[in-house]
Amino acid sequence: MPIAVDIDVMLAKRKMSVGGLADRVGITPANLAVLKNGRAKAVRFTTLAALCEVLECQPGDLLRWQATDAADANDPSDGNDADGGPRQPSAAVAGADPSRTSGFPDPDRSMRDPAP
Repeated sequence: MPIAVDIDVMLAKRKMSVGGLADRVGITPANLAVLKNGRAKAVRFTTLAALCEVLECQPGDLLRWQATDAADANDPSDGNDADGGPRQPSAAVAGADPSRTSGFPDPDRSMRDPAP
């Protein structure tokens, strides 16, 4: 993943435990562990702000961008194609209009084509 999470570095600098940080931030230790171990798909700005407030740091102290190597580019679990670009959803999704490029169902279809 191109975003590295350095919460463990700040925890060590502040001599704080995962459980203690989770309590002070207001999230579960399990959710903090998911974030700390780089398995999170997203983080709310309010959570990031609370982490920064408790750890007395900037967002850049917790998150950093790092280039991916060729092995990561072919990892199917990351949601990207082999070329590193985002996978496009299949147009075969129920209700999808194949003429549309997004591959997502047409939100106006129910208004145009009533169900039989």
